[in-house]
Amino acid sequence: MYFLSGWPKRLSCPLEALERPLHIQTDPQRAFFAVLSPSQLSIWYCRPSVLIVSYKEHSKSASQFGPYKQAEWRPDSTMIAVSTANGYILFFEIPSARDKYLYEPMYPKGSPHVKGTPHYKEEQCAPSLNLEMKKVLDLQASITSLQSMLEDLLVATADGFLHLIHWDGMTNGRKAINLCTVPFSVDLQSSRAGSFLGFEDVHIRDMEYCATLDGFAVVFNDGRVGFITPMSSRFTAEQLHGVWAQDVTDGTCVAVNNKYRLMAFGCANGSVQVYTIDVTTGAMQFSHKLELTPKQYPDIWNKTGPVKLIRWSPDSCVVMVTWECGGLSLWSVFGAQLICTLGGDFAYRSDGTKKDPLKISSMSWGSEGYHLWVIDGNCSQNTKPERDVKHDGHQFGILQFQFIKSALTVNPCMSNQEQVLLQGEDRLYLNCGDATQAQSPRNTSVHSEHKLTRERGPFSDGSLDSQGLSTLLGHRHWHVVQIHSTYLESNWPIRFSAIDKLGQNVAVVGKCGFAHYSLLTKKWKLFGNVTQEQNMMVTGGLAWWNDFIVLACYNLNDHQEELRIYLRTSNLDNAFAHITKVQADTLLLSVFRDIVILFRADCSICLYSIERRPEGLNPTASIQILQEVSMSRYIPHPFLVVSVTLTSVRTETGISLKMPQQACEAESIMLNLAGQLIMLQRDRSGPQIREKDNNPNQRKHLPFCAPVVLAQSVENVWTTCRVNKQKRHLLEALWLSCGGAGMKVWLPLFPRDHRKPHSFLSRRIMLPFHINIYPLAVLFEDALVLGAVNDTVLYDCLYTQTSAREHLEVLFPFSIVERTSQIYLHHILRQLLVRNLGEQALLLAHSCATLPYFPHVLELMLHEVLEEEATSREPIPDPLLPTVAKFITEFPLFLQTVVHCARKTEYALWNYLFAAVGNPKDLFEECLMAQDLDTAASYLIILQNMEVPAVSRQHATLLFNTALEQGKWDLCRHMIRFLKAIGSGETETPPATPTTQEPSSSSGFEFFRHRSISLSQSAENLHNKFNLTKTLSMPSGPSGKRWSKDSDCAENMYIDMMLWRHARRLLEEIKLKDLGCFAVQLGFELIGWLCKERARAARVEDFVIALKKLHKDFLWPFPIIPASSVNSPFKNGKYKTAMGEQLLKSQSADTFLNMEMETGVSNTPRSRSWLGAINSSQREIDTVSSHGPHMQDAFLSPLLSKVFLIGDECSIGSATDLTETSSMVDGDWTMVDENFSGISLTQSELEHISLELASKGPHKSQVQLRYLLHIFTEAGCLDWCIIIGLILRESSVINQVFSIMQSSDIDGEICRNIKTGLHAVDKWASTDCPGYKPFLNIIKPQIQKLSEITEEQVQPEAFQPVNPSKVIEQANPRAEESRTSSSHCTNPQSDAGNSSVSRHEEDKSRTEDEDSFQEGSYDCTVS
Repeated sequence: MYFLSGWPKRLSCPLEALERPLHIQTDPQRAFFAVLSPSQLSIWYCRPSVLIVSYKEHSKSASQFGPYKQAEWRPDSTMIAVSTANGYILFFEIPSARDKYLYEPMYPKGSPHVKGTPHYKEEQCAPSLNLEMKKVLDLQASITSLQSMLEDLLVATADGFLHLIHWDGMTNGRKAINLCTVPFSVDLQSSRAGSFLGFEDVHIRDMEYCATLDGFAVVFNDGRVGFITPMSSRFTAEQLHGVWAQDVTDGTCVAVNNKYRLMAFGCANGSVQVYTIDVTTGAMQFSHKLELTPKQYPDIWNKTGPVKLIRWSPDSCVVMVTWECGGLSLWSVFGAQLICTLGGDFAYRSDGTKKDPLKISSMSWGSEGYHLWVIDGNCSQNTKPERDVKHDGHQFGILQFQFIKSALTVNPCMSNQEQVLLQGEDRLYLNCGDATQAQSPRNTSVHSEHKLTRERGPFSDGSLDSQGLSTLLGHRHWHVVQIHSTYLESNWPIRFSAIDKLGQNVAVVGKCGFAHYSLLTKKWKLFGNVTQEQNMMVTGGLAWWNDFIVLACYNLNDHQEELRIYLRTSNLDNAFAHITKVQADTLLLSVFRDIVILFRADCSICLYSIERRPEGLNPTASIQILQEVSMSRYIPHPFLVVSVTLTSVRTETGISLKMPQQACEAESIMLNLAGQLIMLQRDRSGPQIREKDNNPNQRKHLPFCAPVVLAQSVENVWTTCRVNKQKRHLLEALWLSCGGAGMKVWLPLFPRDHRKPHSFLSRRIMLPFHINIYPLAVLFEDALVLGAVNDTVLYDCLYTQTSAREHLEVLFPFSIVERTSQIYLHHILRQLLVRNLGEQALLLAHSCATLPYFPHVLELMLHEVLEEEATSREPIPDPLLPTVAKFITEFPLFLQTVVHCARKTEYALWNYLFAAVGNPKDLFEECLMAQDLDTAASYLIILQNMEVPAVSRQHATLLFNTALEQGKWDLCRHMIRFLKAIGSGETETPPATPTTQEPSSSSGFEFFRHRSISLSQSAENLHNKFNLTKTLSMPSGPSGKRWSKDSDCAENMYIDMMLWRHARRLLEEIKLKDLGCFAVQLGFELIGWLCKERARAARVEDFVIALKKLHKDFLWPFPIIPASSVNSPFKNGKYKTAMGEQLLKSQSADTFLNMEMETGVSNTPRSRSWLGAINSSQREIDTVSSHGPHMQDAFLSPLLSKVFLIGDECSIGSATDLTETSSMVDGDWTMVDENFSGISLTQSELEHISLELASKGPHKSQVQLRYLLHIFTEAGCLDWCIIIGLILRESSVINQVFSIMQSSDIDGEICRNIKTGLHAVDKWASTDCPGYKPFLNIIKPQIQKLSEITEEQVQPEAFQPVNPSKVIEQANPRAEESRTSSSHCTNPQSDAGNSSVSRHEEDKSRTEDEDSFQEGSYDCTVS
């Protein structure tokens, strides 16, 4: 509503002999203010804040009168009455010296300011005034209060008398009333006896006149408070009657709010009691209380001392309160606290030390409430005489606090109800962050003065733009619009402002005329003819209607009230305006659809229809009167009407269900009468409803019913005329702001599925709810309230010298205003559930389920109810938590909502929560069934705290296995840590719930850190390795931490079993890609495990199926034969290796070597895939002797320590490139060695090369396949090496495997399996995939040689004992059934069908083995 802005300013006084100021009082027009010192009266001008005239009392008179105490202005600002300590009243006249000015603005040459404008001098220059003492009045008693009352001055004295003094005929008009003769009672209905006679020494301590109640509120010296009203027009003791409030006995001061008819009484206990007058009985009725709460101000709430001063703002919307011990606090009219300087940065320095609170001896509001003038008690008392004149002036103790306020305070019928608009004295603050951006992409900068960059909001993706989220939520910054200085100079202060529906145009109204601004063009439009501007004075506010500005004004030339409409796009001139004469003064104006509604000073409401007429270049709008409604019977005073709006709200929703098109019609008038919301509905009981077929302009409009009071203590009303069938609850509701009581919503209740509503159910319901911000706008569809809040920044650390202690920057923080918003949906849902309206709550919730913060809404509701009920000291007879829990189960987010609420609540409340929502074990299992593993992990933490470790382990195992299956590696790592924690008793440190998965969790292998791997070894080295179980060092990266603990621990064994089982399953299902990810992500020792499983799970049962599966898994295309290959030199495979392999793989500058294809050991260099260079210095190629099976060893240097991921996002770096052999598709053609250019290629050869390039898979797959090839080679799984060699179509791989088989003591079973498999592949290639035939032809000699080896081995092996390594492997507790070698050799070319059958049986028997093993471990099943 009102917000502090910046630092306060301190006025400097030009006079030398300066006394301490003690009282400040602005005149009724708030253009001047009077400052009293003990013997001096000064008049200051408000803008600019300069001293005009000062009157100093002679020392003789000063001793006679005593020090000055209080001042009061005459209503026309021509006189001032000053009371003194010795009971005198001094009357000063203020004659104005015509056409004389003390200050004049100086403009540079050539400036556009025209001095010929009317009223130029008065507006821009401080006028010259004189002070003349006209009369001295001696009342012979100490004066306690001075109050101007219309044409009289009311003076209360300490001897118990009230004096009524005329400003003109002062001596003749004196009347004194003895308070003892005024009868007092509790209300006006009781007998007039029982007067105040029992208290002889009672006098009035403070009083203030209230024009709208026609009486004055008084505080007596004994602390009692009352209200004195004249029973007739004659102001005599016989005609006065008083009522007093029974509850207040410690009153100290009083202030009256005329607009809302409220009396605020300050009390000695630091609170302010606000009363109103009951219209029926005349008694004083308690309204609300303003007091600091111990929750917000724990250290000061009861130490403020008595209330010293209360001041209502000029627009009656806020009240400022200060206490004896200092401090300022600002409250809205019905008790919402806006600002308090007793806490936060106002009360504490940046180093944490406490400041002395600002003590205030007097304060007064400036024009339109933009300023608060304050006399600083601290500062003025500390003025030291030895300071020089300059410092004395600087220390003058008048501070000016600056405020910005909501446009709703003065223009409550603002046409745009969804935007926050604040107005300062020279600028506007708007929250329309992205509306202009959506319309015009070039306008992306905010006003240059504030250099605020515009950001997109958190919900700004395109799908949500339609809901308005990105536009109005946006960021925390304001769009600041500086008001045009030319307009401001002659028309300060700004009185009204309004923003259009789209938030792209704003209009402001000053003293005269108006101006408007476009946020798209960043330009102001002012009146071209200044005389036209100065001749109109806007009286009833203004509003936007499409591209038109509608305003009610008074024409000073013709002395006529008018309703005017100006087109935004045309020049600002009366020639382009549509002007309609109005009978009486317009006080309020509002627009609803195409209807303008005026509230006039004769208490009547007038409805006009407004219509656009395209005429020529500039379209105009025409206005026609529709209806007049007299409200004088219900409104005691026109000034009491705060707002008047036309709405489509009505009570009978049955009609709107049958005829939804009528839901947009103007159905009712909402009138805020001094805080009472009154509704006038159209009367549909008569026969007029049948006339709806006529022309709407000639149709007689329905009359309105008698008014009904909807709510009390209403500050603001929001409603919309938009229609949204999905969100009818929110759009057809009425939103009320009720100050300290929070908000209320008048919600429509709809029968479900168009059923007939129950007769006993009301059509609407009023639901109250509290929010933590002051509401300034409502986003209807988005279920949000927008507001603003004061924030502060300390700068005192910049001033460290002692001399700077008096700087305002040290004494006060810098105040800024921030945008804020709050969700209210959970409050409404809860209120509906409390009232057993669950069906309506469901309808409302389902309509809002698409909102991005809907899960948060459910969580908030559950959390608040849980906190309230679980911490309640008394038993709750009808708890709401079970109802809320049942309600949340209607939504798919139920499981997440419950667990998030539990994690944010203390452990002590968990039992109460899960008693209502269900057993966490059941909820965990529901999560698993719904495949929501992250939520299940959160439930696991709850189970760990609520259940014994065995239960946690059982559920953790379930989750671990599921996470393994789904490849959620991040979660798997957490689960390994969790299971270990349970095993080692670390149950007090629950694992963190996984938040986001690592980017590499879905694909790609991570190479182990600090690992030295030899990519190609001699046959002897490989053979020696066959009897090892673990060949590689443990990974020492983060994924390897799991192995660093005591691996003999049972828990480690338990985890290893699960990992082994998963690896076996992946291998059996031929999911090599998943196996690689699994090993890398979890640091699984793949090589060691493969060595153990070489003859079991790591055996390839069916080469053809495995080959097909790998093609599919790695997105590797099947090879094809070109049409021209019949005559191609490649057909016999002669140049296959030389060209296909070397050309396609070599990206480095390798020289071409002469190669010949011979049977036996090839003389090709080892594949570059095995010898990937780490850096350019290692690019030598070892040529191999062609005369022996021995291959030279080559070792790569260790990989760099940075973890290398081959994922979708990564780039392949040379530092860890295992394969410099990626195809030229990924490389740069210019890197081919120049030696290559000497080779002449025929067209068919080029075709073949391009075909080879096309038949390569993705580079990432190639890297992964080579990595797996390296793993399988090290583990000795030669059959898998063969398959990968086939896919890569690299004969060197096949040759190397064959050379190992020839040179080392390889198990004959493996040889036979490879031979059988290769035959099956050959057979499959002949029929289904001829593209493989050229490659198979190349390696045919090796296959034949292999056949000879295997045949040689058959005879002796049949009679040999079982291989000792096999005995060891079968002794392993996880061993599967033994496979006899004959079973694999009976049908060497077994087709895929037989193979799958045998695989199926094997799987079955293995499962039985695993089950039998698990009997001794934890059996985990989902019930």
